[in-house]
Amino acid sequence: MTTGTDLLTLSPVMPVVVIDDVDDAVPTARALHAGGIGVIELTLRTPVALDAIERVATEVPDIVVGAGTVTSPEQARQAADAGAKFLVTPGCTDALLDAAFATGLPFLPGSSTVSEAMRLAERGLRALKFFPAEASGGAAFLKSIAGPLPRLQFCPTGGITVSSAPSYLALPNVGCIGGSWLTPAKLLAAKDFAAVEKLAAEAATLR
Repeated sequence: MTTGTDLLTLSPVMPVVVIDDVDDAVPTARALHAGGIGVIELTLRTPVALDAIERVATEVPDIVVGAGTVTSPEQARQAADAGAKFLVTPGCTDALLDAAFATGLPFLPGSSTVSEAMRLAERGLRALKFFPAEASGGAAFLKSIAGPLPRLQFCPTGGITVSSAPSYLALPNVGCIGGSWLTPAKLLAAKDFAAVEKLAAEAATLR
C-alpha cells in the first residue's frame, strides 16, 4: 500500500473506531478482521488512542491500522511513530498537509467543498475523505461533482448507515465509505466482540 487510492480498495467500509479502553483495541481489530474487514481507522479522540494504534499494529498485523481525526502536525508525527499505516484528517490546513506528507504515509485529507477538493488535487492527491458526508450534501453531492472532478476518489464519512451505504458505494467516485456503526460504544463497553464480528461480516458484503 503506497497511496491513498490504495486505501480505498481494502474494504467497502472503513470502520471508524473510538477506543476508550486500550484493552479493547486488539480484540476489536481481530473481530473486524474475522468478519472480513481489512482496514481499521482508530480515531485520536481519546487519551489511549496512540497506545491502541501501537497495540493493533503489533498484535494484529493482518489488518491495516490507521489514525483518524488527525488535526495537527504533532498528531500526524505521533501517529506515524505509534505504527499507523495511514492517516485520515477531518479537514486540512497547510501545516497539517505538509506534516502528513512528511510522514511518508498514505493519507486521506478531509474535504467538504469543490474548492477544497480542487486545492488538494493541486497538491497531487487523488483520494480524499468527504466529511461530514451527510451534512455536506451526501451521495447527491458526490454524484454531482463526479463529472467536473473525474480523477478524484472519495471515502465519504459522517452520518452514513448500513442502509444508506449502498447509495454511496454505487457512485463511480466512491472507493469505500467510513462507518462507525460497526463498533458502537455499547458493544465495546460490553466486550461483545462477537457482535462486532457479525456487523463486520455484513459490512464486508456491501457494494
